[in-house]
Amino acid sequence: MNRSSPADARVRCAWVGTEPLYLPYHDNEWGVPVHDDRLLFEFLVLEGAQAGLSWLTILRKREGYRSVFSGFAPDKVAEYGPEDVDRLLSHAGIVRNRLKIESAIANARAFLEVQKEFGSFSAYVWRFVNGETIHNEWRSIAEIPAKTNEAEEMSRDLKARGFRFVGPTICYSHMQATGMVNDHTVDCFRWAELKGGF
Repeated sequence: MNRSSPADARVRCAWVGTEPLYLPYHDNEWGVPVHDDRLLFEFLVLEGAQAGLSWLTILRKREGYRSVFSGFAPDKVAEYGPEDVDRLLSHAGIVRNRLKIESAIANARAFLEVQKEFGSFSAYVWRFVNGETIHNEWRSIAEIPAKTNEAEEMSRDLKARGFRFVGPTICYSHMQATGMVNDHTVDCFRWAELKGGF
């Protein structure tokens, strides 16, 4: 399998393949530590929407989500009511699943409560990795787990705070996406860059 892009010879994680949308996401976002609460909320909503679907499906709908979910501003999403749920259900640019839409709104409200308690969602969520990225040393994507003890702990705590669609697998995907763990395989050029802080 060719694990580099047509544009350069750098080796990337095997899951990138030749999908054009995966390339910039992998190179610029996946595994980069995120401390911005708005972006953390965006990933939380998107990871929840992914349940049962591929991440590629969600990436294709990401702009649709940004346009109808108030740019992922949790304070605005928290104010959504039944009419907003109906509006979102009619929008073809997102996953039109009532439970997922309602969970995003409930999660926005819970997100604001976490911000009040901890000062920021970032301060809260990064506690599950003691404030530092866990740099794993996987040699192939087959070695990467679907969940970890840290993800299970995060899931339990989020659920206790009223969050929905936050099972351990979703939480681990969130940790991977937001750089709480570096799950690039060791042969991928991004693994060393992220471990070195570049």
